[in-house]
Amino acid sequence: MAKSRRAVETRVGRTAAEIFAVNERVNQLLLERLDAAAWRTKPVGGVRTIAAIVTHVHNVRAKWVRLNAPQVGVPAQLKWASCTQEQAQVGLGESALACERMLALVENGGVREFLRDGWATAWRLGMTPGGTEMVCYMVAHEAHHRGQVCMLAHQMGFELPKDVISAMWSWERLWD
Repeated sequence: MAKSRRAVETRVGRTAAEIFAVNERVNQLLLERLDAAAWRTKPVGGVRTIAAIVTHVHNVRAKWVRLNAPQVGVPAQLKWASCTQEQAQVGLGESALACERMLALVENGGVREFLRDGWATAWRLGMTPGGTEMVCYMVAHEAHHRGQVCMLAHQMGFELPKDVISAMWSWERLWD
């Protein structure tokens, strides 16, 4: 029984990094097809711009890496006021790779708890095999912000092409 559980934990640990990689492909797809004019357009109601939302996602990833696995290399923060859409794409790629490395460390016990922020209680990993609670939290955070970006783009008249929206829900096509 113990051998079987260890095999599941090892596979889930690798899968967490793979899941996050697919999550990042969805982010990149969205940014590749987002109208450049939408990047800095100020939404009605005083909410964040798309540039601010996307740089927030990158900066939160950098914080997660800094708090949990700085040995994999902490990506530099992005400044939403000056960051271009292309710089954000590159930055997201870098921070995604750092997060994938962090998630892979869960597999061999290199990360034993997940600190989301200074205000939140750390989660001891092992509640589920391979730190799945960690990757679920990370993907949910990013999906929330992707939804905001899609909604804002639509509300501001920069609706994403239907093939992009469809591809965002077809993870099986994005899996390596």
